[in-house]
Amino acid sequence: MATTATTMSSKRGTLIVVVGPTGSGKSALAVKLAQHYHAPVISTDSRQLYRGLAIGTAQPTAEELAAAKHYFIADREVEEDFNCGKFEVEALELLERLFTENDYVVAVGGSGLYVQALCEGMDDLPEADPAIRDALKARLESEGIEALVAELRNLDPSYAEVVDRQNPARVMRALEVCIMTGRTYSEQRCGTQAKRPFNIVKIGTDMPRDVLYDRINRRVDIMIGEGLVEEARAMYPKRHLNSLQTVGYREMFDYFDGKCSLEEAIELIKRNSRRYAKRQLTWFRRDTATGWFSPNDIESIIGFIEK
Repeated sequence: MATTATTMSSKRGTLIVVVGPTGSGKSALAVKLAQHYHAPVISTDSRQLYRGLAIGTAQPTAEELAAAKHYFIADREVEEDFNCGKFEVEALELLERLFTENDYVVAVGGSGLYVQALCEGMDDLPEADPAIRDALKARLESEGIEALVAELRNLDPSYAEVVDRQNPARVMRALEVCIMTGRTYSEQRCGTQAKRPFNIVKIGTDMPRDVLYDRINRRVDIMIGEGLVEEARAMYPKRHLNSLQTVGYREMFDYFDGKCSLEEAIELIKRNSRRYAKRQLTWFRRDTATGWFSPNDIESIIGFIEK
């Protein structure tokens, strides 16, 4: 979030936060900014931090990783139980160290809750109720994720519009809070923003919707060519893990289970990726402090950062 000159002078370092929908050129832009400012990069993607998912999560390329130091990329196993609360703690500890040596750090990713955790902190929501959680898990197994999304739409239509429907844990957590408190998850997430000891400037990657969707479709084809099917097959024995409940892997798991053909799975990945991109845009555009630019308009982006 942009701050006044007086406030900025009392803080150490600036965090450049790059957000936007999947396939919109965030990673490449982050590397360009990192090179311009001689800055390291922190990923705010909830899936790129796992090993073995390089293709399906579009982790930075070897060239991008060589161009700038990256953190939270392929640094833990898919079995590890990681969430935005843990990310907040680890990322803030990392930033404390990084800002002793760098004036700028770049954060990039499309996971809205991870960005929120980093920039604003997480709200003080009630602890999980084991009985409710078990009941929701049973419903997930017997009825599927769409049934839970439908209930969430009744209890909290605002959050149902932006929730990652490929992430059952987030859908169940929102439902759990609604059921436990009798209030919407949305209103309980709008807490007081935590103060950060560094400046925050947010950049959004923007482009026409038809261009974005074409980029997404082509990127899925590239992923298939790079070996997504083989990568997903290696993860198939672990398909129950929360880290694998995401676009690209779930569709492939259905293909392995004989529920659809490979061609159908690929089309579903494209469709679900486009839908996810739409929800990401809805989420990120709520923040009026974000400046939206073409990912190739480096001059304007740097001007926005330094104004």
